[in-house]
Amino acid sequence: MAATSSPPEEDLLCPQCSGIYCLPVLLKCGHNICRVCLQKFWEWKGCRECPVCGTASVPGRPPINLALKIAADQYQAQRASGNREVCVLHNEKLKIFCQNDEEPICLVCQTSKRHKVHECCPVEEAAPQKKAEISTMLESLRKKLRLLNKTKEQWEETKHYIKTQAYQSESEIKEEFKKLHLFLWEEEKSRLKVLKQEEEIKNQVMCEKLETIEDQIKTLSSTISDIESALGQRDLAFLQDYKQTKKRAKDNVREPECIRDILINSAKHLGLLKFGIWKKMVSIVKYVPITLDPNTAQSNLKFSEELTCVQYSNKQLLPDNPERCTSRVCVLGAIGFMSGKHSWTVDVGQGKDWYIGVAQESIKRKSTVFLNPSEGFWVIGLCNGDTFWAQTSPRTKLTLRQKPTRITIKLDYDKGKVVFISAADLTPIHTFNDRFSERIFPFFSPGLYNEEKNSSPLTICPLTVTVDVQ
Repeated sequence: MAATSSPPEEDLLCPQCSGIYCLPVLLKCGHNICRVCLQKFWEWKGCRECPVCGTASVPGRPPINLALKIAADQYQAQRASGNREVCVLHNEKLKIFCQNDEEPICLVCQTSKRHKVHECCPVEEAAPQKKAEISTMLESLRKKLRLLNKTKEQWEETKHYIKTQAYQSESEIKEEFKKLHLFLWEEEKSRLKVLKQEEEIKNQVMCEKLETIEDQIKTLSSTISDIESALGQRDLAFLQDYKQTKKRAKDNVREPECIRDILINSAKHLGLLKFGIWKKMVSIVKYVPITLDPNTAQSNLKFSEELTCVQYSNKQLLPDNPERCTSRVCVLGAIGFMSGKHSWTVDVGQGKDWYIGVAQESIKRKSTVFLNPSEGFWVIGLCNGDTFWAQTSPRTKLTLRQKPTRITIKLDYDKGKVVFISAADLTPIHTFNDRFSERIFPFFSPGLYNEEKNSSPLTICPLTVTVDVQ
């Protein structure tokens, strides 16, 4: 009954947005427009006129058409709560699906003005197509959900690893400072000991000098007292003792000694104290031109405390961050180069399998690649302990007179050259000539386990540290 008394759907459509009225307002010309639609139209047009007929509107806010609003609200309510298989406008079964409006309609709706030119098909035909479409979209959503869950899990692992990293770094920093504190404490103890020894020696000297001068004072005081007594005797008695008194009155006492260099040598102990300690610290300080970046390392690699040595070891649980190389057992240097000349020496030890050189920043870190320039690598390596190769394309076998244990890598970014030299006799091993267009990083790949023994480590050799004054 309610459905039949409702106005036709065409009468409930806003002429501006073609949707069911929302707060319809009545204009002077008699046309109804959604209030929001009217406001937008006026702002766009720049004047107050009817969007349908162009009639100028009276000043002020147009009144809401309450009856039309109630009818539109009832229509929406009936549409939401009514029999979902029956058209709320015509009380007919919904047998047709409108492809344009993407909603089921009845046969009467299909012939109406709103749907007359729309593409329509039977519900039985449209349902499988739309279900397949939604199923595809659902699978896409499921993939995204799986990805989000996996990412959440990885991020939680990363968060935990950050805490572990911070703890390990804190422990290593404290350990290094403990060594520095111990060095300074021992240096302080040694210098104070030298100062104390000097103080004791010079105090002993002064004690001996004071004893000597006290004896002289005592003797001289006694002589003066005896002479004063002789001077007080009668003339005959004085003259009788004259020779003896004269002999005692002769000045046989030596002048007090001038003691030199008896004070504490403050200049020796305090002068350039910090500089002296700093210079001595050179013996415990090492400097290497390259530091390894553990955040780029494959999970089987372990490092020395100061990140200058790497070797193959047991697998660790590490986050799969974007920088990490997972396709190869390798690690990159912590600093890349975009210009200039750079060199570093690597101690390859007695390893039987290794690769060293440089790699560009954009190398594929998660998928299998070949170690050649076309993939962004300029490296050489040792295979099976006896054959050296330059990883060109195809790779080049290298003939060496003796097996090097230390190899110097010289990078000239601007000239596009990577030179490998035997550090022992400065014999050139191989040279790559190319053109670099992005940041270049040092590359290290130690061998794997060999008969359940740790691989030989790759170690970046320290440079000689000196303290010069200019």
